[in-house]
Amino acid sequence: MLRRIDLRDVGATSDIGPDYRALVPRADFDVEAALAVVRPICDDVRDRGVEAIREYSARFDGVDSDQIAVPREALSRALAELDPAVRAGLEESIRRLRATCEAELSADVVTDLGPGARVTQRMVPVDRVGLYVPGGVAPLVSSVVMNVVPAQVAGVGSIALTSSPQKSVPNDWGSGLPHPTILAACELLGIEEVYAVGGAQAIAMLAYGAGPCRKVDLVTGPGNIYTVSAKRLLKGIVGIDSEAGPTEIAILADDTADAAYVAADLISQAEHDPLAASVLVTDSLRLADEVDAELDKQIALTRHVERIRTALSGQQSGTVLVSGIGQGLDVVNAYAAEHLEIHTAQAAAVAARVRNAGAVFVGAFAPVSLGDYCAGSNHVLPTAGCACHSSGLSVRAFIRSVHVVEYSRDGLLEVADHVMTLADAEDLPGHGAAVRVRLEGSE
Repeated sequence: MLRRIDLRDVGATSDIGPDYRALVPRADFDVEAALAVVRPICDDVRDRGVEAIREYSARFDGVDSDQIAVPREALSRALAELDPAVRAGLEESIRRLRATCEAELSADVVTDLGPGARVTQRMVPVDRVGLYVPGGVAPLVSSVVMNVVPAQVAGVGSIALTSSPQKSVPNDWGSGLPHPTILAACELLGIEEVYAVGGAQAIAMLAYGAGPCRKVDLVTGPGNIYTVSAKRLLKGIVGIDSEAGPTEIAILADDTADAAYVAADLISQAEHDPLAASVLVTDSLRLADEVDAELDKQIALTRHVERIRTALSGQQSGTVLVSGIGQGLDVVNAYAAEHLEIHTAQAAAVAARVRNAGAVFVGAFAPVSLGDYCAGSNHVLPTAGCACHSSGLSVRAFIRSVHVVEYSRDGLLEVADHVMTLADAEDLPGHGAAVRVRLEGSE
């Protein structure tokens, strides 16, 4: 099922390193092309607000509802009816993620540069954020936790969360609301401002404001190609975390890896989306063969067989054969996967050589699914190779640093000549004059 890409002899006789990123292609996920679809939607929401949102919900979600705000009683009912085992899992996920978020919370940094010369880097939370939680192919309740917890720890004062309205949901909930498990997680976390809006229209609602939803300063959360495209289009009008598209997993493995574990982990990400990428990078032909056999066996036992088979047989998935773990590291660093697992001898030492990945999972007992729920890490991560320049969602995404400059006359006097000289060098004499007037006027 997994196609094979043999790179064992690539670059062996060349002094110029091969372009591994081009040799391991991804899914056809053309955000630019989708802009033509989402632009009129976003413009329409900007111009007509809730009326436009209702029309798009009817067209895309099959839901015709008079209101987009989720009633308070729906949130409390959802939590009251939540399976106790699911609630316990959410509570543990929240506890672990909150602990890691609190540990990374940065303090203000004060630098004294001389007498009367101080610069303070003050950490300030974003005032208002909009959190997007996918609810299409699967109701990603874990994404509620991953978005909300770091925002709360950062100290964000106003949080709005939105997720697609469901045409039909369990337990006789009817239609027009997000999935009840998503609502229950919102209630558990104390999020009261929740909207039943999905897709590009949801991003536009958050960016421009519509009806009861006030404009936000920052939008975070993963989504499909239209959601991602809307974030790209509206970046600048509103801040965004990243363009997190279809999920992907890369596994770097040698002859010591357990084929059953590797196959299970490839399947776990493939069940997210037909465009999900599952890539095995290995120097063991035996392991590659055993993983293929395990895939055939394990897929037959899964619920989402067609979705998984489509993802694993797509151009974005495959087994990459390399000459050794050194070359394998070159491949995975070039690929810059959203999730990277290391199944090798001395896995920790190999993981330490990874430069580009959204998150790294070390050893046989740290599967990506652990990170999806209860590892204490965040699963909102950069995709499509963006891990070479971007980070996953964290407290830092919801905090801005502001430099506070405090100088006395003596402090300014010490650098005044430098400021005036540099101002003249840039032909900006007014800059220098702003310093000179202070010194002359206080003599």
